[in-house]
Amino acid sequence: MTAYLLAALDEAAVAEAVGGPIPAELMVQWKGTSKEEAIAGLLRAMGSDDSHAQVLKVYDVFAGKLEEAYGRTPPAPIAGVLEMFETLRRAGVKVALQTGYAAPVANSIMTGLGWTVGESVDALVTSDTVAASRPAPYLVFHAMEDTGVRDVRRVLTAGDTPNDLAAGMNAGAGFVVGVTTGSFTRSQLEAEPHTHILDSAAALPTLL
Repeated sequence: MTAYLLAALDEAAVAEAVGGPIPAELMVQWKGTSKEEAIAGLLRAMGSDDSHAQVLKVYDVFAGKLEEAYGRTPPAPIAGVLEMFETLRRAGVKVALQTGYAAPVANSIMTGLGWTVGESVDALVTSDTVAASRPAPYLVFHAMEDTGVRDVRRVLTAGDTPNDLAAGMNAGAGFVVGVTTGSFTRSQLEAEPHTHILDSAAALPTLL
């Protein structure tokens, strides 16, 4: 639910800026990457002003829509994900969340979900802390830094977009897992480089 809401609000903010709907094929290209990068790319593709100032303006509109939406309906996690975190951490697996959102939005989402770093997960890495978001591998590498992991072959990345899968492959992760709880189908994810496809991130412990 949260992923669909964020994507819809992101699209609405850009559509408002350009004065018209965003073609679906454009939205697909940018899902899973930094929201500022996505906004800039969408504005550019639509022939609109993609200056840094305009990107920040549109991002502020998105953040406002997100705050309003969460005020009406708090975000709900995918069933079984919190239990999955607990299972992995009990087994000694470090759990890091990585996101294409900047820290203020990511922290708002975490608060809405009732998740905290140190209790629910071991680390949270946001797009404003790396040189480039997905499909670049830097979010993965930063997550490794924050959790003290040195061997990328022992890393499992999981996400619901082709850009998530590309980032895992670009990082050289041992497990690159696609999950079908987002807006991409199993067949769409299977067409991308990966090691596994699961119906939900809740099933990740079965791989370990």
